[in-house]
Amino acid sequence: MRDLATPAPAVSILTPAYDVARFIGPAVDSVLAQGFEDWEMIVVDDGSSDGTAEVVTARRDRRLRLLRQENQGVSAARSRAMAEARGEAVVFLDADDWLAPDALERLVAALAAAPQAVGAHGGYAVMAEEAAPGDLPLRLKSGPFPSGDLLERLLIQNLFVNGGHLLLRREALLRAGPFLAHLRYGEDWEYWIRLAMQGPFAGVADAEPLLYVRERQGSAYRRMAFDAAAFAPAMAAIYGNAALAERLGAGRLDRMRRRAEAENAWIMGRELIRHGDRSAGLERLRASVASAPSPKRALLLAAAHAMPLLPRPLHGPFAAYPG
Repeated sequence: MRDLATPAPAVSILTPAYDVARFIGPAVDSVLAQGFEDWEMIVVDDGSSDGTAEVVTARRDRRLRLLRQENQGVSAARSRAMAEARGEAVVFLDADDWLAPDALERLVAALAAAPQAVGAHGGYAVMAEEAAPGDLPLRLKSGPFPSGDLLERLLIQNLFVNGGHLLLRREALLRAGPFLAHLRYGEDWEYWIRLAMQGPFAGVADAEPLLYVRERQGSAYRRMAFDAAAFAPAMAAIYGNAALAERLGAGRLDRMRRRAEAENAWIMGRELIRHGDRSAGLERLRASVASAPSPKRALLLAAAHAMPLLPRPLHGPFAAYPG
């Protein structure tokens, strides 16, 4: 039950959690350490069996709430948290990631400076699976951070690593509706598109990471991004949205879909190579470049073909996953 006697916070941090006892402590601690203190954090334990809930309840703070449910998947857990949220804006923080100490302060400032925006976003760092706060990142996304109407860019590719470096106005979430529970991959991409239909986005001015993202071996991306079948449900939901067809027109939307399919083929090809299937990966990369050619992708395709002749440090985005 909500405590209606307590004033609504400025920000709700919403965290779905399933068997993440190893990781969720730093996620919660990063919220407790925020310089911006007007927040609530709602963790939805989605049927964990590894002590995830106990790690959360060991942290004592009136702004922290734990909800429990039988396992229903990440989309259902996020939607459950949304239904309970009272904040004026929302961050979807994954349970295995953590925030920079000033993340909320910088996001709130960026959103306040753009009153028409539905959300603000900024930089992030990708970390090794067993990394701890203070460790060096594997790589950084430090801008530029696109602002304005991002709908057509999002229709081609997901611009955001996840919801942890986004601050989203709750009123826009209410208009967009819940996450689609049947989507197991690309559910966030589909949702960002529905949000982009509500209005523009703002970018944080500075390049420092807001979010630290673990590159986990068991992540949905690592398990599914090389498989065309994994993309199909999200693509069907996105391009079957009647409101999008009405807004953009059937012909324009069809052209966007073909570009998105080329982008998906590039992702699949890169991930196939990273998983060790170089032949199938190169086939996907070639199909992507043929469908949506660009000088940068042509150069990367040439580099992918030359990988056996290059030392591992020069394998770039095609470097094999460790282990």
